[in-house]
Amino acid sequence: MNIDRGWCETDAAVGRRRLVRTGLSCVITLRTGLLGGCSAPPDTTVPARTARQLAPGSAWRELTAGNERWRTFHERHPDQSRAVRRTLVRGQHPFAVVLGCVDSRVPPELIFDQGLGDLLTVRSAGEVLDDAVLGSVSYGALELGVPLIVVLGHQGCGAVAAAVHTDGKNTALPAPVRYLAERIRPAIDHRLIGEAQIDAAVTANVRHVREQLTAQPDLAGRVKAGTLTIMGARYELTTQRVHAVH
Repeated sequence: MNIDRGWCETDAAVGRRRLVRTGLSCVITLRTGLLGGCSAPPDTTVPARTARQLAPGSAWRELTAGNERWRTFHERHPDQSRAVRRTLVRGQHPFAVVLGCVDSRVPPELIFDQGLGDLLTVRSAGEVLDDAVLGSVSYGALELGVPLIVVLGHQGCGAVAAAVHTDGKNTALPAPVRYLAERIRPAIDHRLIGEAQIDAAVTANVRHVREQLTAQPDLAGRVKAGTLTIMGARYELTTQRVHAVH
């Protein structure tokens, strides 16, 4: 059989060139996406998600119901569908702000069994307030009209423990950690010792942060009007239960 080897080599070369061009096109597309953004424009045919219009008490009941599902292993993982993701492109209407600790064991969306667009979460070690944290919490209440702010502490908080262990001691701490400890120290009860002192400080710190938020004039106005509730809560690592701190 006579085979035109020149034709075969040319055909193979063409195939290789096509493969190279395809690869380069993919690289260029990827690079353009990384530099310029790959997201498609919002689908204006999909209506924005409407607000739940929950009262503060109803918002807390929604959270506790979700926590009950979480701790009994009956999670629903709500509001994660394709339809929800598309509607959220048009806007957000969370029903609660949760100011929690950065601890990796206490992610608010999981322990309250909520999904996309449900919670506005703000996290700092020991729930410590600074201008950025306060501004973020206030944004939820003042700009988004969220009816409930929850200051969420938790059992075994490392930031609180660090504040207790270094209280009154000449212990060298990195400046950022020292900043946290200094703001948690007002919650320490010096009549207690050991783990009891740490555990009590967790709860007292929640109350302290809640009082700081309540003292903010803009937030206080909404609290007085009954459109906003600021409350404290604790998450217990041993039982996975969240309960109110009064």
